[in-house]
Amino acid sequence: MIFKLSAYLLAPFYLAAVLWRGRGERGAWRGLAQRFGFGTELPAPVWLHAASVGEVQAAAILVTALRQRNPQLPLLVTATTAAGLARARTLFEPQSVAVRYLPLDLPGSVRRFLQRARPQVALVLETEIWPNLIRACATAQVPVMFVSARLSARSARRYRRLGNGMRQVLATVAQVAAQTTADAQRFADLGVPALRIAVTGNLKTDFTVPDNVAENGTRLRAHLGPQRPVWVAGSTHEHEEQQVLEAHRAICQVQPAALLILVPRHPRRFAAVAEWLQREQVNFARQSRAEVVTERTQVLLVDTMGMLLECYAAADVAFVGGSLVAVGGHNLLEPAALGRPLLTGPHHGNARETLQALRDAQGVRVVRDAADLGRGVAALLADADARRRLGAQALTVVTAGRGSCARVMALLPRFPTVQAEPVRASAGHP
Repeated sequence: MIFKLSAYLLAPFYLAAVLWRGRGERGAWRGLAQRFGFGTELPAPVWLHAASVGEVQAAAILVTALRQRNPQLPLLVTATTAAGLARARTLFEPQSVAVRYLPLDLPGSVRRFLQRARPQVALVLETEIWPNLIRACATAQVPVMFVSARLSARSARRYRRLGNGMRQVLATVAQVAAQTTADAQRFADLGVPALRIAVTGNLKTDFTVPDNVAENGTRLRAHLGPQRPVWVAGSTHEHEEQQVLEAHRAICQVQPAALLILVPRHPRRFAAVAEWLQREQVNFARQSRAEVVTERTQVLLVDTMGMLLECYAAADVAFVGGSLVAVGGHNLLEPAALGRPLLTGPHHGNARETLQALRDAQGVRVVRDAADLGRGVAALLADADARRRLGAQALTVVTAGRGSCARVMALLPRFPTVQAEPVRASAGHP
């Protein structure tokens, strides 16, 4: 009862946030009916939920494995954010995978969604615990499996405050495929039976760089200037771009030709970042307008979705954002998989184990602030051997961590719908 009441009380605030974000994020207002569980019927035995862009990228690894096991299996992928949905459509709709928004965690919305999707198993990526949705799945006899599941100590404490109600909800979860033993223990402490928990690793370590990324990166680098030093700041946040620009100005003192590729995390902030760069009197080009990068251009603002990987591929040095501000850091494994020398800030609560593995392999440099970032990037831009060494050591962490997807897939045969037997596609599936 407490979860139903809380959901109804919080729903207006959630919708207000969606509408507010919709002012600057294309697609945030679309699909509003889907958030209440409405929409066309898209029956899919296997439903995967990936909250935003990072989780969608991880879901792509699992979708590929499921398709290899059974090419005819109808799949549904849901996302929470507009950016996540846009990325899911780009990745999955060409493969005839249905894509839509996750419904609001309201009993009616969840019930309508399950009636239309009719899943036989739910695979939830990373950390998305929606009590009413999990309860509704239990009532409908839809097994819920958390995949590449992570749960920070802070989140665990917050869920623990919800008391026995949360324990009862999590006791219905069919399987937890945890990233680490620490994550597994936190799920067990919250009420998931130990026999239903396995440590399978981080699905993102099975990330394979798409074939066209290197080619697109080479093409982008040729456009930027093959000889000039280039570094990228990926997935940056508010109050972080200021530190990045401060670092870049310091870099330009010793590397006057240096170019910064700036990739803000959220599409709704693209316009605001462009306006801020203008106020700062920075000579910059906007990717969305195909503006020409000249020798005088100091910053390329990548204000389009889906380009981060090729930006990493085009750059000499990569900085991963969300880490100079208390966000918790973003995906370190993507630039590592490209063999790029990697820097990140001190805030990495979202991926402590990944950061530690990179540190152990001497495949990352952690910077404290803007000044430290500027010194670190400038040093690497001036030392090709150090760049190659750091990038190669980062790549070893990705290579050594592979196998998570196979371990997850080994757990799936207990769910009959994802067995290897052919499954007839539903008539209503695209």
